[in-house]
Amino acid sequence: MEYREFGKTGFKASVIGMGTYYDPAYIVLARLLRLHRSRSLKTAALRKGIELGINLIDTAEIYETEGLVAEAIKGFKRDELFIATKVWLTNLRYEKVLKAAERSLRRLRCSYIDLYQVHWPNPSIPVEETMRAMSRLVDEGKIRHIGVSNFSLEQFKRAQEALPRYELVSNQVEYSLMARRIEKDLLPYCEQNSVAILAYRPLAHGALARKQAWLTRVFEEVSMKHGGKTPAQIALNWLVNRSRIVFPIPRASRPERVVENAGATGWRLDDADMARLADAVGTQA
Repeated sequence: MEYREFGKTGFKASVIGMGTYYDPAYIVLARLLRLHRSRSLKTAALRKGIELGINLIDTAEIYETEGLVAEAIKGFKRDELFIATKVWLTNLRYEKVLKAAERSLRRLRCSYIDLYQVHWPNPSIPVEETMRAMSRLVDEGKIRHIGVSNFSLEQFKRAQEALPRYELVSNQVEYSLMARRIEKDLLPYCEQNSVAILAYRPLAHGALARKQAWLTRVFEEVSMKHGGKTPAQIALNWLVNRSRIVFPIPRASRPERVVENAGATGWRLDDADMARLADAVGTQA
C-alpha cells in the first residue's frame, strides 16, 4: 500500500481509502428495522482492507454504518487508523453539532474522531455557527481535524473564513474519470493550499469497474501494458496519479473487491496512459 500526507494533518493515509455508503435501502432498513444487510460480509471487507494496509475509512451518521466500522476496527491499533465521519445537514446548529458528534463517538466506540466533516452545506444555517461548534470539538479533543463535503469552492472559502483558529483539511466530493467538474476550480485551489480531496464514487457507480464496449479497447491495452490490471484498478490509479491530494474512497462491500481496490497501488500509469484514458471517457476538465 502507498501512503501520503492527508492534507496538512501530518497523518500518512493510504492513497486508497474505504467508503461505507451502501445504498438508500440499506439506510432505511437499518434505521427502521435495525437490519444491516450482509453485515458480517461488510465487516470482513473492512477488516481485510486494514490487513492490506488501508488505514483511511469514511462513514457518516446518515449511512448507519458507524457501528459497523466500530466492529471492523476492533483489535487494530486505533492511532494507526484515520477514521472520518460526517454530521448531517439537519444537525448543523451549534448544539446539534455537539450532540451529533457525541453520538458518532459512541457508535464508533472511539475517544476521538480523526476527521469530522459537514456532510452537505445548509443555506438555512450560518456556516459560522457550525464551525464554532466544530472548533469547540477540536478544543475538547473529541475531533482532531475539520473537513467538509459537497462544498463548492465559494462555500469552502466561506467555511474556512469561519474558522479563525483552525484550517479545513479536506473536501469530500464526487470525482472520477467520468466526473471531473472539480478540475475547473476546486481541485487547483486545493492543490495550492494542500487541502485533501476525498473522492467518492471514484468508479462512477461501478461503470468504471465493468467492461464497457466504448472503453474496452483502451482499458484492455492499458491493462496489458501493466500486467493485467482490472478496469477498477486502472480507474483508481488514474485518480491517485492525477493529483497528490486526491484519496479515492471506493465502497468496501466485499473482501474480494477491497483486495482488487488495494491492487490499484504499487504501480503507476504514465502520462500517455492518463491522457488516453481521459480521452476515451470523453470528459473535459
